[in-house]
Amino acid sequence: MSDRRQLKLPFGSPSQEVGVKPQGTEAGPRSFAAPPPGGPNASGEDLLEQVLSRDNMFRALSRVKANRGAPGIDGMTVNELPEYLKEHWPAIREALYAGTYRPSPVRRVEIPKPGGNEVRQLGIPTALDRLIQQALSQVLGRLFDPHFSDASYGFRPGRSAHQAVRAAQGFIREGLRWVVDVDLARFFDRVNHDKLMARVARQVKDKRVLKLIRCYLESGVMLNGVLVRTEEGTPQGGPLSPLLANILLDDLDKELEKRGHRFVRYADDCNVYVGSRRAGERVMTSLVRFLGERLSLVVNEAKSAVDRPWKRKFLGFSFTNRKDKPAIRVAPEALKRAKDKLRQLTWRWKGQSMGTTLDQLNAYARGWAGYFSLAETPTPFKDLDEWVRRRLRAILWHQWKRPKARARNLIRLGIPADYAWQWAYSGKRAWRMAGSAPLQRALDNAYWRAQGLVSLAEIQRLRHSV
Repeated sequence: MSDRRQLKLPFGSPSQEVGVKPQGTEAGPRSFAAPPPGGPNASGEDLLEQVLSRDNMFRALSRVKANRGAPGIDGMTVNELPEYLKEHWPAIREALYAGTYRPSPVRRVEIPKPGGNEVRQLGIPTALDRLIQQALSQVLGRLFDPHFSDASYGFRPGRSAHQAVRAAQGFIREGLRWVVDVDLARFFDRVNHDKLMARVARQVKDKRVLKLIRCYLESGVMLNGVLVRTEEGTPQGGPLSPLLANILLDDLDKELEKRGHRFVRYADDCNVYVGSRRAGERVMTSLVRFLGERLSLVVNEAKSAVDRPWKRKFLGFSFTNRKDKPAIRVAPEALKRAKDKLRQLTWRWKGQSMGTTLDQLNAYARGWAGYFSLAETPTPFKDLDEWVRRRLRAILWHQWKRPKARARNLIRLGIPADYAWQWAYSGKRAWRMAGSAPLQRALDNAYWRAQGLVSLAEIQRLRHSV
């Protein structure tokens, strides 16, 4: 019987009949180790062999599983992927080498941007395509990253948003107290495929890899069951998109370096630091022209500006207006978003236990403070702590409900009986009571520490004491 048969595979699998080995051979993940047809190309055009090598694929699979993520249009989860690969990887690998593999369309997801007036469009690839993109990203990253600018911090090994903010602070300390804040309008949706592929081809000589990347760019989007072609853009949400963004915007970095500018870029967020408004306006005009003519990208004029750094935000942070030592602070917009989220988590009509509320609150607080504790101004952290504790006191007062329960709990917490009964019958609403002396005394900081409440100010203090 012939070894060639048609496999019924989900989206993202080989698009035509391919040759596979009989059932039972190479059934496990060790099929990653199978040698490529004909062996590596000695001319150096062997990137696809590197992408599909055993070690690289296993690292990619481990990374995809660790990142989790939502399923794509086929509904397959990352936990289901290894079992699927045991049966189908040989056919998929052969299709990749033959150039017949066709990625699945991405699943469109819209999430609100900060501010709530706009949405960010994410493209969720299938688990299989996420694996292949991750494998591509790992090999291409080693090829491109050494050539990227030192001023580029986004999605690069050993670099972080915090380093970018520190670099910006350094430029302000040097006396560059004006910033050209460039916001690219819908960057990930407007990337020109031809211009991007031309830049990828500067380093990538393996035409099979170039074809595969082009297939991912043109794989389309599934909207309400209808496939929509994508003629521009790189879907934000796949492992390959951040690297492709850096490859395209490296031209911008090189141009800024050639002109001798001091700048920081994190993905599509770019800030150029200059000594005067007039210089900043000249830089803004030239950048708008360069981005449009060279990269076919549009600057969002409503969100871009030449201004003082302490009046702008960068990666959620801003700076204080101190000539001697400008300090990093949490941007007002980021503080507002944090309060909005904390308000949702501490809504007193949710009808859940205090333990559940504290668990949810702590999970968010640790993540938020872990990022924003880079800020050098402690006051916002202390203010948020006080505000959260007051909201929690209001929850308890609301939960105690009846005067008898309120008096009994106040007495149990150390409030004198006559005083406790007086306040238990108070007609004030929960929020006013939460700010009153009896509740602040009964439910003080020590009480909330004992309940396990995370302190934002303490996390920030510990970071800066190390």
